[in-house]
Amino acid sequence: MCRLCDEGKPQDHSWNPRRGFLKAAAATGAGAALMASAGCSDEDDELAVGGPPPNAGAAGVRYLIKGGAVMSMDPTVGNFAQADVLVEGKRILEIGPSINASGLAGTIDARGMVVIPGFIDTHHHLFETALRSYLADGLLFDGLDAEITQNYFQKILSTFAPVYRPADVYINTLFGALSQLDTGVTTVLDVSQIHHSPEHSEASIRALKDSGQRSVFGYFESAGGVAGNQYPGDARRIKATHFSSSDQLLTMVMGGEIYLPGYEAAWALGRELGVPVACHIVGTFGMRPTFDALATAGQFGPDNLFIHVTGMSDLAWERLRDAGAGVSLAVPIEMNMAHGTPPLIKAMQMGLRPSLSSDVECTLTADPFTQMRSTMALQRMFVNANKLGEPNMPATDGVGLLTTAKVLEWATVNGARDLKLDAKTGTLRPGKEADIVLLNAEALNVAPLNHVPGAVVSLMDRSNVDTVIVAGRVRKWCGKLQGVDMRRLRSELYASRDHLFNAAGIAQMLFRAP
Repeated sequence: MCRLCDEGKPQDHSWNPRRGFLKAAAATGAGAALMASAGCSDEDDELAVGGPPPNAGAAGVRYLIKGGAVMSMDPTVGNFAQADVLVEGKRILEIGPSINASGLAGTIDARGMVVIPGFIDTHHHLFETALRSYLADGLLFDGLDAEITQNYFQKILSTFAPVYRPADVYINTLFGALSQLDTGVTTVLDVSQIHHSPEHSEASIRALKDSGQRSVFGYFESAGGVAGNQYPGDARRIKATHFSSSDQLLTMVMGGEIYLPGYEAAWALGRELGVPVACHIVGTFGMRPTFDALATAGQFGPDNLFIHVTGMSDLAWERLRDAGAGVSLAVPIEMNMAHGTPPLIKAMQMGLRPSLSSDVECTLTADPFTQMRSTMALQRMFVNANKLGEPNMPATDGVGLLTTAKVLEWATVNGARDLKLDAKTGTLRPGKEADIVLLNAEALNVAPLNHVPGAVVSLMDRSNVDTVIVAGRVRKWCGKLQGVDMRRLRSELYASRDHLFNAAGIAQMLFRAP
């Protein structure tokens, strides 16, 4: 949909989606084809477009993803130039060539597709969706560059965030989550710093549930310290109300920012409740002494997820590694907003396996392809510069070049581990839940397919994300999100944006200075 369509001025948006029904099935007639298989048509295929397998994801419902190039990311399964994936209910039942399965609700034609696990974003501020691109030139805080006046802590957290209503939290979170599904991200940690009241928290949780994405609800602070907020104590109610079962798409993380007074209580409460504790660790914000003190006191654990970890001491890195804590890197944001140099080399030298995250769309896009390419390019720049003898580069002793296959691990396997979801997702393996993405490798920007991880990382983008499946349920089909009223949601997002600017006293200027 577009704004002209929304305003009652219909436009022609005809397009040629990706694949046809299985051609063998077409010979039996259109009705039988609709029952037997489903797919989309490309420019050379005159067969009709069908829908996804009916009731996909429901208990006992089987369907087959047939004929794709399968990159499982699981060493016990391996990779296949052409193979099938059998799904029953919400789980993967079998992976291999030419699966012979009965009782199928449908077959998804994956010829010309790369079939991979869904991408995992271990740190995204979904509540900021209505502020997209507002801070494209911005830095982390004022005083870093006199020419840049629109900065994150002053404008986003201190000015915009305090005026969010529960309705704003809901539409921003939902729209951002759907956008991530659209780009192949099946799992996200929503770092939600917008808990001004229990109603704000409920709105955030409801949006994550309504999105159909596998989500980790990050219960962080009330940005701006809005009076009456109940962070961190309301975590007990939230945990008991919404997270009593592990058999659901939604899980919980406790936010405990070490730059805020009283973070100790948040860490203790998270551990009391048995949920992981996450926080931003940024050297340019003066966190190194506190982080060192926590390291020395033995406060790190496998339940910690540390985001950015820029400018930290060798001691802290050693204790972090020894404790089994996770590290989430938002490389494009770290480079752009003056968080400090992304610690790619340090993490690899320490034997750590970082996960990747998008951070804030007020500054940069949240798609996983940008994260992977940026990460790989920066890491290889450091290593190659040292190989060439260029001066003033960080030492890269013992660190090899990051490859496309390895950075895909960071965007899938490592993310699942850091979010404590690796028993459910992160790889394609029988028994795991079916979080699966089909990527169009016959598109103009990719064909011909010569190397699967290379094509995914170096060539693809959002436009190649054809089908997205979460726990067996098809959430995107033939390039289009399913069951979503985009006209209504877009209208609500624009209304939220207008409220936020008005309430914050900030003029909407499409061509303002940085």
